[in-house]
Amino acid sequence: MAFLFQKFQEAVKTLAKSPTFARDPRQLQFEADMNRLFLYTSYNRLGRDAEEADAEEIIDMAGKASLSDQQQQVLDNIHSQIKRFCLSMDEILLLPEKNVPIESSAQSNAAPRRSGLSFAVGPTARPTDSPVVPQTRQLTRTELSQRLKDAIGYTLDLKPSQIPHEEAGQGLFLCGEANVGAVIAIYPGIIYSPAYYRYIPGYPRVDAQNPYLITRYDGTVINAQPWGSGWDTRELWDGLTLPEIMPNSKGAEKGSDQFWKLLSKPMDNKRGGSGSEMLERRNPLALAHFANHPAKGMVPNVMICPYDFPLTEKDMRPYIPNISFGNAEEVNMRRFGSFWFKWGSGSGSSTPVLKTLALVATRAICDEEVLLNYRLSNSKRRPVWYSPVDEEEDRRRWS
Repeated sequence: MAFLFQKFQEAVKTLAKSPTFARDPRQLQFEADMNRLFLYTSYNRLGRDAEEADAEEIIDMAGKASLSDQQQQVLDNIHSQIKRFCLSMDEILLLPEKNVPIESSAQSNAAPRRSGLSFAVGPTARPTDSPVVPQTRQLTRTELSQRLKDAIGYTLDLKPSQIPHEEAGQGLFLCGEANVGAVIAIYPGIIYSPAYYRYIPGYPRVDAQNPYLITRYDGTVINAQPWGSGWDTRELWDGLTLPEIMPNSKGAEKGSDQFWKLLSKPMDNKRGGSGSEMLERRNPLALAHFANHPAKGMVPNVMICPYDFPLTEKDMRPYIPNISFGNAEEVNMRRFGSFWFKWGSGSGSSTPVLKTLALVATRAICDEEVLLNYRLSNSKRRPVWYSPVDEEEDRRRWS
């Protein structure tokens, strides 16, 4: 198997140097990332008993398949893994009894508490027309995490980072073993399409007090701050109880900051609306936002992968730790340079999806910290702890 992985690594390097018709550097980087994800996730899907001929066929496909075909195959590969994860969670959590209203379930009557993180969300108000949901076993997050490790071979944990910098804080650690191409974590939180940027707390300086924001290539932003580190139950979650974003107290505001505040006031979060969903807040893999950027001399072991979860998969829904802000299907947005504009009136998609993200292993990982290349823009002042993994990739990503 190690020999086959070496062939895949060589193919990744070869494809990265292959000519492309993409003129936009951003699109060029997206294609390069999709090439890698196609190879890594397909390698994972082959399994440990794969034969060399199978590997050769996938490598050949990667060089010939169109970008849209590669995207679809990556989506299929990721969905297949997440479906197995959801089935494992069902086997661990679900009781064989009939469905019962959440009003009468033991966990819904638990006394409200707050999580350990200062920004975590408390229990949301319970609607009068409470849905009927399956009963789940009364497992703590730690117990559930251990059982998941027994089922799939790995789980995640939060503990002090091994990054040698005082701002590293908590780190995300994989406990167990995961093969290359495995889905390591899911990025939780509220999903904002470009049409709803103005509802992101703190807009337009959304990242001033929130390090838990991430952007997909299509402009979708995910805010993991209200998710925190999860919670102790399966519950109705809307993510609207957000901490107040306080202005930076260091020094007076610059003129440009005052201008942006006048021009682009944040919208009331509740005006756009986020629907409540019954989500499994104990989800051990819903911790992707705690992955740190590698220090100088260290190499990332995961990469970002866009994942469009089909909302028709009702049984899997509790384990996808995201909700959309507003109705993402209402409006199409088109990017022109650095700006997004409304374009048309609908997405044209027949299947509604949640546009979320997963972290995918770029090599075998065993009992170690999960490290992700943040690819911060080089057009802004970077934090002192940031050491670029690849300056060219950073430049193309934000061109």
